[in-house]
Amino acid sequence: MSVTVVLTYLAIGTVSGFFAGLLGIGGGVVLVPAFLFAFGAAGFPDSVIFQAALATSMGTILFTAVSSLRSHHRRGAVLWPVVRNFTPGILLGTALGTFIVRHAPITLLTGFFALFLLFVAAQLAFQLRPKAERQLPGRVGQATVAGGIGLISALVAIGGGAMSVPFLVWCNTEIRKAIGTAAAIGFPIAVGGTLGYIVNGWGIPDMPASSLGFVYLPALFWTVVAAVLTAPLGARATHVLPALLLRRIFAALLVLIAVRMVARLVG
Repeated sequence: MSVTVVLTYLAIGTVSGFFAGLLGIGGGVVLVPAFLFAFGAAGFPDSVIFQAALATSMGTILFTAVSSLRSHHRRGAVLWPVVRNFTPGILLGTALGTFIVRHAPITLLTGFFALFLLFVAAQLAFQLRPKAERQLPGRVGQATVAGGIGLISALVAIGGGAMSVPFLVWCNTEIRKAIGTAAAIGFPIAVGGTLGYIVNGWGIPDMPASSLGFVYLPALFWTVVAAVLTAPLGARATHVLPALLLRRIFAALLVLIAVRMVARLVG
């Protein structure tokens, strides 16, 4: 692997880690478009490039989720009974999501991801949060919701916070505990999603060497190294930089990425 390629993955990790700490945005929102660019430049076959980007992005969440989970747990912000109730649905949902990614047409995956980017951009730009209107459902209801969160998380390679936090807030969960619990839910999402991508990508001949299923290990390693170092810097920057302005700038960038992806899809 050339120095240029290593530096590319380090740059991707640096940017994704910083924005994850600054805005609470991580996973596929930043990494999938970056990996698509890097893997395309590296000559990955079209038949696996999107799956590899999703899977490698999901693999990074394994490492970032542990750090985030521990931080919120120390502050008493994790509702562990909710995490326990969510986990079975999360694992089933991620298993189904990774199976769909294995067999779905690349055009469908690209279109769905572009729509998700627009959804996240709207959340960031307008600070959309539902009003608290009800209580958390029972164990079965929580597992059912978790299944949907796990499914979508696997399809777009995220830790699920973009969906878990609004749902928990809607169910009258205090915002700090909603964020902390969503961070903890991100770990079973990462475990289920990563394992699913490994199993569903096992033996695919188009994947390059040094891959584990759909997960491309060199990109995973160097990205995580940089992201772990820069995420704390982003967290500190939230107390100095104008967060709302940065959210809207980042949202505009996501819109541009989504439009570009759709344009390429149509073209």
